Amino acid sequence: MEVKTSLLDNMIGVGDMVLLEPLSEDSFLENLKNRFDHNEIYTYIGSVVISMNPYRSLPIYTPDKVEEYRNRNFYELSPHIYALADEAYRSLRDQDKDQCILITGESGAGKTEASKLVMSYVAAVCGKGQEVNKVKEQLLQSNPVLEAFGNAKTVRNDNSSRFGKYMDIEFDFKGDPLGGVISNYLLEKSRVVKQPRGERNFHIFYQLLSGASDDTLKKLKLDRDFSKYNYLSLDSAVVSGLDDATNFRTVRNAMQIVGFMEDELQSVLELVAAVLKLGNIEFKPESRCNGTDESRIKDKNDLKEMCELLGIEQSVLERAFSYRTVEAKMEKVSTTLNVAQAYYARDALAKNLYSRLFSWLVTRINESIKAQAKTRHKVMGVLDIYGFEIFEEGDNSFEQFIINYCNEKLQQIFIELTLREEQEEYVREGIEWTNIEYFNNAIICDLIENNQNGIMAMLDEECLRPGTVTDETFLDKLNTVCAEHQHFESRLSKNSKFLNDHSLPHNCFRIQHYAGKVLYRVEGFVDKNNDLLYRDLSQAMYKANHSLIKQLFPEGNPAKVNLKRPPTAGFQFKASVGTLMSNLQTKNPNYIRCIKPNDKKASHVFTESLVCHQVRYLGLMENVRVRRAGYAFRQAYEPCLERYKMLCKKTWPHWRGPAREGVEVLMADLQVPTEEFSYGRSKIFIRNPRTLFFLEERRKQCLQDLATLIQKIYRGWKCRIQFLLLKKSQIVVAAWYRRYAQQQKYQKIKRATTVVQSYTRGWQARKLLRELKYQKRCEEAVTTITAYWHGTQARRELRRLKEEARRKHAVAVIWAYWQGLKVRREYRKFFRANAGKKIYDFTIQRILQKYFLGLKSNIPSMSPIDKNWPARPYFFLEGVHAELRRIFHLWRCKKYRSQFTEEKKVVYEEKLEASELFKDKKALYPSSVSQPFKGDYLEISKNPKYQKLSSVVDEKILLSDMVNKINRANGKCSARIFLLTKKNVILADQKTGQVKASLPLLDLASVSVSTQSDGFFALKLKEGSSSAVKGDFLLSSEHLIEITTKLHRMGATTADREQLYIDISDEFLVQFKQDKVCVKFIQGGPKNGNGVSCKRKNNRLLEVSVPTTP
Repeated sequence: MEVKTSLLDNMIGVGDMVLLEPLSEDSFLENLKNRFDHNEIYTYIGSVVISMNPYRSLPIYTPDKVEEYRNRNFYELSPHIYALADEAYRSLRDQDKDQCILITGESGAGKTEASKLVMSYVAAVCGKGQEVNKVKEQLLQSNPVLEAFGNAKTVRNDNSSRFGKYMDIEFDFKGDPLGGVISNYLLEKSRVVKQPRGERNFHIFYQLLSGASDDTLKKLKLDRDFSKYNYLSLDSAVVSGLDDATNFRTVRNAMQIVGFMEDELQSVLELVAAVLKLGNIEFKPESRCNGTDESRIKDKNDLKEMCELLGIEQSVLERAFSYRTVEAKMEKVSTTLNVAQAYYARDALAKNLYSRLFSWLVTRINESIKAQAKTRHKVMGVLDIYGFEIFEEGDNSFEQFIINYCNEKLQQIFIELTLREEQEEYVREGIEWTNIEYFNNAIICDLIENNQNGIMAMLDEECLRPGTVTDETFLDKLNTVCAEHQHFESRLSKNSKFLNDHSLPHNCFRIQHYAGKVLYRVEGFVDKNNDLLYRDLSQAMYKANHSLIKQLFPEGNPAKVNLKRPPTAGFQFKASVGTLMSNLQTKNPNYIRCIKPNDKKASHVFTESLVCHQVRYLGLMENVRVRRAGYAFRQAYEPCLERYKMLCKKTWPHWRGPAREGVEVLMADLQVPTEEFSYGRSKIFIRNPRTLFFLEERRKQCLQDLATLIQKIYRGWKCRIQFLLLKKSQIVVAAWYRRYAQQQKYQKIKRATTVVQSYTRGWQARKLLRELKYQKRCEEAVTTITAYWHGTQARRELRRLKEEARRKHAVAVIWAYWQGLKVRREYRKFFRANAGKKIYDFTIQRILQKYFLGLKSNIPSMSPIDKNWPARPYFFLEGVHAELRRIFHLWRCKKYRSQFTEEKKVVYEEKLEASELFKDKKALYPSSVSQPFKGDYLEISKNPKYQKLSSVVDEKILLSDMVNKINRANGKCSARIFLLTKKNVILADQKTGQVKASLPLLDLASVSVSTQSDGFFALKLKEGSSSAVKGDFLLSSEHLIEITTKLHRMGATTADREQLYIDISDEFLVQFKQDKVCVKFIQGGPKNGNGVSCKRKNNRLLEVSVPTTP
């Protein structure tokens, strides 16, 4: 039987705030704190999820947890963000309802992480396949890109989103993702030019300077030092827990996965570098002859580098920073800019450049991740937007005003959609709907967005009004138009009531938001709403040769000059919020309310005042009251009957009829008052949480009784099983004993029978043996007599055959002698004439035959170093003997070489080259002959200690060794890692693996070594090369011969390099920065040991003492 679980099982505190009894702000906070202390960071308010930021990792996001919440009812398990994500995904997939997930909360509350968890859960539970996995990977990898360009470190959060993001994820009919569309809202571009104390600029600036390679920074004309850039805050440049270098590589990889081309990536980095360069441009005042002030650029180097990056003529941009052209109808007026106006123009250009780059990134990502199919898609929207902001001491400005306006609109739609969802469920279930009293914040939204007399309309009107426009004139207009509004207060409005209220400064106004009163300072409202960029700067940007700049500044096109004033920032934001609200109205909403437990970013710390403040401005108490205004709890009949059926004898243990009838019987048996519940078509609705807790208490008591009954039955069953087991064991033991006794009796009889049989068989065997022995003696006697007779016969025949053979041999000998005599008589005359030559030739032939046969049997071994060779037997064979020895040696050398691999050939070639370089020239050479040239002594690629260094070096490492770098000041040594590649010599720190120096081989002029047995060598650099700034390098190594040989071979094998010169001398000059120092090697060991010592004698002499070799 499947075990059914519920939200109410093993509940810590109350998992759903709708069931909280009694309901008050104190009990609400106490319940949150109780659950937070037990690592329960999620709590429900009906279908709304409250998420507390734990500021640490919790084991509740594992793949097992994903499977646990997959395809489960929302209230079936304990509260979790996965439950909401699963509910939204299943509604989209199975019921064809478009969904949206609204994530709100203040900075540091965990909104970004919550959106990542929702997207990762949906990616885990949807379908699989190569194309689907590619889409999922692109959707997930868009987050690191947007975080790098849109997030920053603030005093509240190390990874705070400084923009609002809404992503529509599109699915097909099976529920597989097809693509997505991202919308961004109000990037905090003022952070580009100025950051509050304790905060940083956007992450990408620090990631670029920390993680880009030296070559990339050189191309971008940047330096790694943060302090060289005015736009970067230095007091929080390094953040613990953030690895900017690693994050930069992650961002580059994510951009490649999303679909950015390499040239696009380079263009984006060039624009980021241009923003940094732009911040370093400074101005100085100059007075003109007519008495007016104008500005001039102090140092044009940064301007020049920026223009080179963007492909802009320096003079065009310099003029745009000094003059402003105003056009009106057919007239054009050019005015000079003073220093303050020039700085304003510079900062405006930086903010617009970065803001437009961010918008282009979002557009480019949308092009990559958008759905390709033209059919209708199911959509799930995820909104990650800034929460309500209230700063202390009246520091709320224009940004906080429009952020809070957005949250007012979200609160309005939240209340409307929640009430609509409640009403639809009541109508669907046939429950009578009663109107619910709640605070409607439409009056506050109207105060802000009304097109006639709203605050934003007044601000736009003031910005567009001719004449002198200031923040004070804007406040005066508000005091005139909004003076009688009940949610607006200022020093001069009728609702301030107290003109002597010192908590309300003269340059401020206060709005009564749904989350409380907020004091806004009007300073900067007009400028930030205008957000003007001088037309001269736009046109200068459009003239750039950079491919991306022309797309970012289309209004700079002289052919399309538009004299109409661009829309204000407030107008644009209001329009985008209206579009967002219209979009959300068409979807089924799901809410995640994120709460920050403390301001210290510490785990296990719950600050009640801070949490209470967030609970108020998120309207959570209002949400609970709306949910509880009708029926606090509702549940389908089947799970309700399954959970509480044990409370009634008629429904326990099985109910055979319909589930609703079973619930009616159950409630009637429990005598629950009828006004406390109502029956819907598929659910039962319970009005008061006390009724639910009454059912739970009865169920808990019943479960205890059932547990006792189960224990009793189990104990009786266990005892019966034990008795039956003992009884069965006794029968088995008796049976085994009887078997054992019979086996013993049988073995005794068997042994006796065996003894009798053995005696009988022995008597029979002995009798048979005697008979066989007698028969054998008779047969042997006959055999012996026969053998003697046959021997006598054979000897007689042998004597006869021998006598006959002697007679035949005598006849043959006599015949041979006669034939010889005849031949000698016939050829006697010829024999005397040619006897000498024939004997000589025959003798020589026999000697050579004997020589070659002897050489064959005494041939030496096949080793090329074997110098043995048989001795020369005759003097006249000396030339042949030597030539054969040479030919044999060449042949066995060829055979030996044919066994070599290519790697072994290279080693022997290096050994041969070392011999040519150092034999009889360097005392250290003989000891290196027997040592093989290993090359990679440190095993850089395999050793995890050098993993970071291995990732930095892109080329193949030909040699890695530990060397000592000689200090130029005192001659002391410091350990360094020596790496040799095909193009560079790299020196790195032994402990950290950080690269200290990288020398191109093209910059090496020569290598100097001594004639003695030391390991010192000097790398001399070509004068004027980029590497020669700090001077030459004096190093020592135990593998000196191998290092210098490989350096020499690198020059010999490369066509575009000169062959490296090896200087072998006991005195040579080394260039240390501006000084030339003589390095002199002398014989004789140091006073304190037998090693080599190095000592700086004076400014011009470095003396190396080498011990005398025995």
